[in-house]
Amino acid sequence: MLTVGISGASGLIGTALTQALRDRGDRVIALVRRPAAGPDERSWDPAKETFDAGLAGVHTVVNLAGAGVGDKRWNTEHRAAILTSRVRATRTIVAAIEASGEPIALVNGSAVGAYGDRGEEVLTESSPRGVGFLAEVVRAWEDAAAPLVEAGRPVSFARTGLVMTQRGGALAPLLRATRLGAGGPLGSGKQYWPIISLRDEVAALMHLIDHPEITGPVNLVGVEPPRQREVAAELGRLVHRPSVLPAPGFALRLVVGEFAGEILASQRVVPERLLATGFEHRDASVDEVLAAALAG
Repeated sequence: MLTVGISGASGLIGTALTQALRDRGDRVIALVRRPAAGPDERSWDPAKETFDAGLAGVHTVVNLAGAGVGDKRWNTEHRAAILTSRVRATRTIVAAIEASGEPIALVNGSAVGAYGDRGEEVLTESSPRGVGFLAEVVRAWEDAAAPLVEAGRPVSFARTGLVMTQRGGALAPLLRATRLGAGGPLGSGKQYWPIISLRDEVAALMHLIDHPEITGPVNLVGVEPPRQREVAAELGRLVHRPSVLPAPGFALRLVVGEFAGEILASQRVVPERLLATGFEHRDASVDEVLAAALAG
């Protein structure tokens, strides 16, 4: 039995990961920003970078903390929150791991935003980082764990793609639009979307927990990213609604602001390291990923 500390345990991915770990017999300790309510919670304050409870007895920490990227318009305040919430959370956990004196592994949240908008280029973990706001966020986010990396501690960076679930994330608004008959391609629809089902995302995180020897960036994405128009078409087929009317890029920018640039970006990211270390996706094709999302 492993003891796994999770920050962001009440979030979409954190909730599913917590349940999966407990189902297989592991102990999960949620890192909470209020007084701990029991032995399976420990209090911390990443905004102040304090962690009085410590990490004694924890084998691995999965750091999923951070302000939502697509849930608000990107004004100056929210852009700052996206960056600082991730950097401070990582620094706080890194300091707690160092203070523990124990060989605690870190699975640190990250994102495929590291690569920026790259068109048709196939992107693996060895691809250089891109440019743009999210690429800079990921750079600072991952660099915050540098003290552990430089000390030779086991640290992996879970560069997560677009997690497909009807409960939130990128799929929820697209699903609502599709059910209203307005779920066609976004922009040109030619951009690659690095999608992954929620259950494969959770399984991939568990793979990293179980294999602390896997260090550095790891792309948590599906086997082969589809183009966005393929996602729109398959979603329309599954919910029996038309999905042919495109949403122009300028219209998206009017609705969601600067974040539209990320929606329209093309990221042909592949999970090279996951596959090389023996991970097997349950949902390999776009229809399997979306069917799993609608079933969950």
